[in-house]
Amino acid sequence: MPAYHFIAIGGSAMHGLALALHEKGDIVTGSDDVIFEPSKSNLDAKGLLPEQFGWFPEKIHGKLDAVILGMHAKKDNPELLKAIDSGIPIFSYPEFLYEQSKNKTRVVIGGSHGKTTITSMILHVLDYHGKEVDYMAGALQDRNAALVHLTNENDFAVFEGDEYLSSALDNRSKFLHYKPNIALISGIAWDHINVFKTFEAYVDTFRQFIKQIVPGGILVYNEEDPIIKELVENSEVFIRKHAYHIPQSHIEKGKTILETSFGNVSLQVFGKHNLSNLAGAQWVCLHLGIDEEMFYEAITTFTGAGKRLEKILETNPLTIFKDFAHAPSKVKATVDSVKAQFKNKKVTACFELHTYSSLNPVFLKQYQNSMDAADTAVVFYDLEALKIKKMTPISPNEIRNAFGRKDLTVFTEATSFLTYLDSQTPKDDVWLLMSSGNYGGVNFEALKQKFN
Repeated sequence: MPAYHFIAIGGSAMHGLALALHEKGDIVTGSDDVIFEPSKSNLDAKGLLPEQFGWFPEKIHGKLDAVILGMHAKKDNPELLKAIDSGIPIFSYPEFLYEQSKNKTRVVIGGSHGKTTITSMILHVLDYHGKEVDYMAGALQDRNAALVHLTNENDFAVFEGDEYLSSALDNRSKFLHYKPNIALISGIAWDHINVFKTFEAYVDTFRQFIKQIVPGGILVYNEEDPIIKELVENSEVFIRKHAYHIPQSHIEKGKTILETSFGNVSLQVFGKHNLSNLAGAQWVCLHLGIDEEMFYEAITTFTGAGKRLEKILETNPLTIFKDFAHAPSKVKATVDSVKAQFKNKKVTACFELHTYSSLNPVFLKQYQNSMDAADTAVVFYDLEALKIKKMTPISPNEIRNAFGRKDLTVFTEATSFLTYLDSQTPKDDVWLLMSSGNYGGVNFEALKQKFN
């Protein structure tokens, strides 16, 4: 059986791939200098947790079929240097996924926003109808499900396509390795400014992605995004192109109702961005043998991907959602959709500025008007974190100007934000907590107990 060694096994994606190969029956070893939860417990449960943290060149030996290199590992990693000297094949995460799926029909879901939800929708519908596929996703409806699944038997592989860098040895976007037979692009909004210094550079990686679609393949795209529309229409690759847009719907007694040729379909998700995601997922599912009626039947049971508009409390005085939103377009789409769904309630939107991009003064202006729909808007960030990262200090007034709200409440450390939440006395309110971090350390269980 094949033997693989993971350099930086503890990453979210890397440990998922390690578990998938172990489940397939392959021999898996790995190293890392630090591993956080839940990766640590997940690896430990399968006997894959390294006995010691650190890098050990002796783990690189001639019986390995390949080394898989994670983004966390640096170019001078001693295990990596040993692997290079030994001539052992070295793959980045996406390169290895392609190797595992090169004889399958590959479906790749890309875009600055929505790709996790669309991938999760597709996999939910396929699972509902008993269609087995290999996959890799950032989150699924079932919070306990494996995020990577690989087999020797399945004919199809569905991958969430990330535009971030592949590894220390490969600065190409991950999704440029997959060579999809069927691709989807959901939207383009400048992100990862530490890698893509200009908007044009960011757009260009999607241009390259389109060129990677196999000749005669299929591209499903959001025609309501003008950047994608122009990019696709100007592309000269030999592929079929299928546009999608937000379908007709209405809100009835707090539920979003999809209007279809088969009648009204009640959904458990809401918001224009989720309706757009649904339309894209439906097109892909159609190409995978799922007709309209089958799709609608399955999608009624879809409650959302993990961390994406996840409802954590619903009582008479208060409903709380948490969401992974961090990029400006994601923040705006999430705030707009929650207010549209709960237009007769007071919506308080809280956003943690956490990523390198969001804490960059040059990039901050991209958040202009992104929280306008909220009745009360709150932003918090950690000034100490800025000092540690040696980034330019940002004042609360700069934050208010960037977001375009003079009434924006700004906290510069988490404790004050948590005190603010604890002091609230909601009356038929909706809270939306958005972060790609840890929400300032919010204890969601304590919140449930306080307001339940």
